[in-house]
Amino acid sequence: MLYKVPLLLSPQPEGGFTVTSPLLPELVTEGNTVEQALANVRDALAALIEIYEDLGRALPANMTVDDTDRATVVIAR
Repeated sequence: MLYKVPLLLSPQPEGGFTVTSPLLPELVTEGNTVEQALANVRDALAALIEIYEDLGRALPANMTVDDTDRATVVIAR
């Protein structure tokens, strides 16, 4: 299953980035580079989806992407 999740990458004064999502407030991760932060998002999202399933909570409906043949990452600045 593919998911579309809006992300906010916030630069940190000490370096690196904190990543959050307005759609999933529980999703919080970080990384030293943008690439590392986005890689960490994948792990954090997988864990969060598992938690939602364990709790019987539904993910926001607008997160699901029907086209499972390809994934697209869009980063707006």
